[in-house]
Amino acid sequence: MADITRRPLFSHFRGSPTDHVVHLRRGQVVHQGTGQAFWFRPISAVLAEVPVDDRELPLLFHARTADFQDVTVQASVTYRFTDPELATRRLDFAIDPGTGRWRSAPLEQVATLLTELAQQQAIGLVATLDLTTALATGTAAVQARISEGLTADARLTDTGVGVVGVRVVAVKPEAEVERALRTPAREQIAQEADRAGFERRALAVERERAISENELQSRIELARREEQLVGQQGANERRRAEQKAEAARITTDAEAARITTDAEAARTRTLAAAQAEQIELVGAAEAQAEAAKLANYAGLDPRLLLALAAKELAGGLPAIGTLNLTPDVVTGALARLAAPNGG
Repeated sequence: MADITRRPLFSHFRGSPTDHVVHLRRGQVVHQGTGQAFWFRPISAVLAEVPVDDRELPLLFHARTADFQDVTVQASVTYRFTDPELATRRLDFAIDPGTGRWRSAPLEQVATLLTELAQQQAIGLVATLDLTTALATGTAAVQARISEGLTADARLTDTGVGVVGVRVVAVKPEAEVERALRTPAREQIAQEADRAGFERRALAVERERAISENELQSRIELARREEQLVGQQGANERRRAEQKAEAARITTDAEAARITTDAEAARTRTLAAAQAEQIELVGAAEAQAEAAKLANYAGLDPRLLLALAAKELAGGLPAIGTLNLTPDVVTGALARLAAPNGG
């Protein structure tokens, strides 16, 4: 809105950068443009102000699909006045020179025009679609149709209005229909959830079974190893006992051998002593016998002793086959025998 300062004969107008002002006096343009500031006489001045910034127009209207279902289209249109001077000639943008306010509601007229045009384009498109298609692809289709329709509309062009953009937020059915349409999807989602739950339970059971099998296998392996350990311990104890028994046997054998050796040594010593004593006794007996024999020969004639010695000697000599005695030998022997001393 313009800022107007009143004085007794003149008033001062100060616009804004987003408002286009047209100052007419006697039908001639005196000032025109955005951001204008000037003095004017209220009694002879005609002022018109057109906003040139972007304007948002929200839209909400109903449409009917090809299968006679009511839907609600929620959209918004962004527009602006591309030719403000042309807009001042087509629409009433005149302002009060005293207050700076519009004498009428030009923006409401533009909003009504845009709403009717957008609604016409959207209704025409939705009427060719069934409910499912309208809900699935209707948002983009309606947006494209409204944008094309408003851009190509000659009335908007002649009014100096340009459409900057169109956005369709949603195409919604009635609440009951929407709930009915959501039911299959919800059922499918519930089924998927149940299936996921069943699969999760089955997976949990499978994992528990695997864990139980692993525990059982572990226990079996532990028992097997324990059996091996017990067997090995028994074998070790048996080997240790055998080694102890073998050591005891060796010790016993050694002791018995030692005892046997001692006994044999004692027996050998006893036998040797007996043999020595026997030899000693035999020797003594032989000595006594020799002494007695010599005592018997002590009083005998030497010649007799010589004969006995010869006899003994002859008994020890080898057998003689032929003995030749000459007279010389016999004579000499007899002479020696006849000698007094045997000599």
